[in-house]
Amino acid sequence: MELANFSVMEPGFSFEPSHDGEMLLVRFTGNADMNAMKILSSCLKRLHDEAVRLQVREVMCDFTGLFFMNSSCFKSFVAWITTVEALEPRARYRIRMRSNMQLHWQKRSLEALRCLAEKIVTIE
Repeated sequence: MELANFSVMEPGFSFEPSHDGEMLLVRFTGNADMNAMKILSSCLKRLHDEAVRLQVREVMCDFTGLFFMNSSCFKSFVAWITTVEALEPRARYRIRMRSNMQLHWQKRSLEALRCLAEKIVTIE
């Protein structure tokens, strides 16, 4: 099932969520830079609301096509993870991040997100 009502296809950045009945999958492509900052923050808030509403157990973030993320966008992920962590334990969902190992910034940055909430965030 597509969640096209909050997909974003901007020049240089896209956010494409879908739902398979058990998990939400979000594909990020392009560059999460200053042009994407407000959009990304809004999309992550909406993603969280949908994850809670649908009672999913997991949200998969596919970063294999995301070539750059600035610190402001990174902060949006910190806020999202902190929001998930603040939920009651039975309402929490896991966040799995699929990385592109050829992009070295992802290894360092995504590992920092994992360390923020080791029981919630996993990297592959």
